Amino acid sequence: MLPDPFAATTRGITEPDLVRPALRAAGPLVEVAAPEGGSAWIVTEEELAREVLSDPRIAKDPALAPEGWTALEQTAAEQPSLTTLDGPDHIRLRRAHAPLLSAKRIQAQAGRIHEIARELLTGLGKGPVDLMDGFSTRFPLTVLLDLLGIPLDRLDAAVDACRRMSSPEPGAQGKAIAAIADLAAAGLTPDRQGLAAELRDRVPPGTTEDDLRYHLFALIFAGQLTTDAAIGFLISRLLNGDKASEDDLVRETLRDHPPAPFTLWRFTTVELDLAGVRLPAGAPVLVDIQGVNTDPGRRPGPDLAFGAGPHFCVGAQLAQLELRAVATVLRTDFPEARLTVPYAELRQTFLGGIQGTRLTSLPVLPHG
Repeated sequence: MLPDPFAATTRGITEPDLVRPALRAAGPLVEVAAPEGGSAWIVTEEELAREVLSDPRIAKDPALAPEGWTALEQTAAEQPSLTTLDGPDHIRLRRAHAPLLSAKRIQAQAGRIHEIARELLTGLGKGPVDLMDGFSTRFPLTVLLDLLGIPLDRLDAAVDACRRMSSPEPGAQGKAIAAIADLAAAGLTPDRQGLAAELRDRVPPGTTEDDLRYHLFALIFAGQLTTDAAIGFLISRLLNGDKASEDDLVRETLRDHPPAPFTLWRFTTVELDLAGVRLPAGAPVLVDIQGVNTDPGRRPGPDLAFGAGPHFCVGAQLAQLELRAVATVLRTDFPEARLTVPYAELRQTFLGGIQGTRLTSLPVLPHG
């Protein structure tokens, strides 16, 4: 019997993941019980994964989800966004975002991003600190607000709202989305310059003010979540003596601990055959990104840490630069930094569903 791939778990950082090998052993397409009832299908093989991520018959619009599913974004009709739109509408919206987050534009901000990492790490002081308690969230949010042109006096509000996104309290997520969207609007005032104002001038005709604020919410929340999850694993590897270059360290961390272990839900728009299985229209499909990336039989080459196909993560360049900045600053400015517990005692928590995995704590003595 397969272990539940959606069950929340906590295990040691060196303890093996029992779910991924079991899914791979079950085949390239595995039928499982979905968290909200009924069946779902998980893709475990890379070639099939890339096919699914590029197939226009397998779409992201939550309107296609089985009846009764509630833990999803609003539908594309209710709230158009990069993560709900497909086809030409998605292409138009992505064209508005992509130039702002291109490798060239992001690389131009490298000095500022390194400066932010240095300032925040220095501000932690000399005593032992838990880098998962503040730094892992505050660093990517500081970078994002700075890039978007949102005043940094809104940082604490952004940190609080992002933390409330995972609260089980009824209505907490909606309030957190509204809070982030409201603070994002501070980057749209006439006196501000940044990517928020640039995005306002680039979005497709007909985009409402509320839509624009939601796009900014998505950039802030997704950008924070992506880097927050990876920072702990990156720093723990580095302080455990990993001598890889910064680029290799980032690449290996994201391969083994991708920001999202699964893709967001996708749904078949028609009845179709996949890996010899006949799926009905409306079938929920996931790609097991972490399982594909860590497959011992996988051939060398680009991994799926940021997805593939039309929905490849638009913020991938920024996330990688942020992680390189943290690694570089730690090595150059904090050469004596060390873990205050043995590496093997670190714990990682999978939050359940299709959410990510992060370290429960990361106690570090910055100055050795």
